[in-house]
Amino acid sequence: MHNTLEPHARLNGTALAPKPAGWLFTAFAAAAIIAAAKGSQATEPGKPIELEYVEGDIAGLSSILSEDGKQVIGFIEYRQHLRGDALEVSRIARFTDGSSDEDRVEALVGKTLQSVRGRAIIRDTKGTATVDITIDVAAGRISGFSGLGKARETYDERVKLSPATYWGPLLGIVLKNFDRNAADGRLAFHTVVATPKPRVLDMQFVRKQTSFTTRAGARIGDVRFTLSPTINFLLDPILRMLTPETDFFMSPGDPPALVRFAGPRNYGGQKIRIE
Repeated sequence: MHNTLEPHARLNGTALAPKPAGWLFTAFAAAAIIAAAKGSQATEPGKPIELEYVEGDIAGLSSILSEDGKQVIGFIEYRQHLRGDALEVSRIARFTDGSSDEDRVEALVGKTLQSVRGRAIIRDTKGTATVDITIDVAAGRISGFSGLGKARETYDERVKLSPATYWGPLLGIVLKNFDRNAADGRLAFHTVVATPKPRVLDMQFVRKQTSFTTRAGARIGDVRFTLSPTINFLLDPILRMLTPETDFFMSPGDPPALVRFAGPRNYGGQKIRIE
């Protein structure tokens, strides 16, 4: 999500260009701020997004900061590998207290982004898994558990999941291709969120105001994007607790780059920053 460099190129075959990678546990990445194809229709939830940029191989580390940005509290190990049209992504966030969050995702990439399967694991300070969820899109199945001891709950649910269901590191790819797929400054999609019980929701990226970020004494122009449910909080107030405010600050470019992420680490609500 951040200091990690991720190579990408436009689908028309121009040279690869570096770009920051990933989002920590409910999203990572880069968003399309430069205008993409004019006149393209917005992607509705359930329809795979069109890819403006080619995904490739990348690996790297980036720092996780406290909410105020003054303290380094962990780091992210990000790896992405392309085999033919099959994309494999792993992202592990390790924190100084010994806890960690891990995402592994498989997807098909070409003209569109189609999710295949994935797994999310959250470990406590002792390294014990407190959440372990597997998502199988083709089988329409979400399985796993959350909690420890007598509080543990197990899940094996049959749900309708389309290849346009995006979560974890895939959200970074969705945001990077925002302009190709959005309409009226919004891009909606299906997702799976650990609350800690897995829930299937319709979420959206919304483009907000322009701003700037100061880095090493230099001002970097950016655009703020928010991630939120498509349903109004007044209709479902529980969603406000499950999906707290999450912001992405994107720098224009080709491809665009994530300058800063500010939001929750996971359902526990710990606020972090990644720059």
